[in-house]
Amino acid sequence: MFRRLHADSTATVTISVDGAPVAVRHGETVAATLLLAGQAAGRTTPVTGAARGPYCMMGVCFDCLVVIDGVGNRQACMIEAVEGMRVERQSGARRIDRVS
Repeated sequence: MFRRLHADSTATVTISVDGAPVAVRHGETVAATLLLAGQAAGRTTPVTGAARGPYCMMGVCFDCLVVIDGVGNRQACMIEAVEGMRVERQSGARRIDRVS
């Protein structure tokens, strides 16, 4: 369904997606990584639990929110995958911690 437009880079990094290692090309976003791995749904909605995934791929719609390295509400389409990154699907609303 999804394919790369250019196959310029052969350098890869390994990230963890829900505990499973995934090798991706250097420079790919987390959202592109999820789509290429066939895991389009990165979160569920707080009200109905409907699956949501990357839509606009440019940071406007917020449908691609995931948990990255323990921090929720991260836009997967705006973040480059880096070696050792831990990505988890986000279920419903994330708690917002107050920084004092």
